[in-house]
Amino acid sequence: MGLPKISASTLDFFTFQEQILIRKHLGEDFMSQTRMTRQRALILEALRNVTSHPTADEIYGMVREKMPRISLGTVYRNLDLLANSGEILCLDRAGAQKHFDGDTRPHYHVRCKHCGRIGDVFAAPALPSFNDVATGGFTIEHMDVEFTGVCNACRDSAN
Repeated sequence: MGLPKISASTLDFFTFQEQILIRKHLGEDFMSQTRMTRQRALILEALRNVTSHPTADEIYGMVREKMPRISLGTVYRNLDLLANSGEILCLDRAGAQKHFDGDTRPHYHVRCKHCGRIGDVFAAPALPSFNDVATGGFTIEHMDVEFTGVCNACRDSAN
């Protein structure tokens, strides 16, 4: 016997974030239950057309060219919704501004230690399994790996 369906009116009492978590827990695809608004489609299109891993403010600037009346709050809410649904990736590192990636294929990221630029790494070496790692009372569910280095522009400007 499966879990009961939750009606949309029941979910109205929860925030977007909470609705996504509830639907994920119940095995439902939130994006199939949420209509693709023009704003959300434009944000998704803008993000998938770049490889620069922009911040929310940069995405806001990109979408304002096509939709001048869109608000920054709308961009933030839709980025959170898209990231929580798995449509995009949110690159969230302690002490750094969130960046977003429209490419959800499995890959890693590299960040320039001088300018903060982020790039994709698709052909990375195999990483060790975390199944046998002593965690001090934690169950590891996910591992984020980010490489650090110097981008070509910073290296060239140093020479």
